[in-house]
Amino acid sequence: MSDGDGEARRDPEAWIAAFAAALGVDPPDATTVETLLDLAGVAAHASERAAAPIAAYLVGRSGLDPATALERAEEI
Repeated sequence: MSDGDGEARRDPEAWIAAFAAALGVDPPDATTVETLLDLAGVAAHASERAAAPIAAYLVGRSGLDPATALERAEEI
């Protein structure tokens, strides 16, 4: 899915906004994005890179806010 001019491919914020719209949800704010990136870093460094996207998926499935999920990931 594209926005026609490819802008969403070049700009991560635009891509995230477009993907959120496609999913019918609001895009995350800047603080949430930073927290999710921190969570991905913890997962990737504690295990392997593949753990990062799976951790993000699990946060979404759990319904926890990203800050709480990050705290729990740092405890593991």
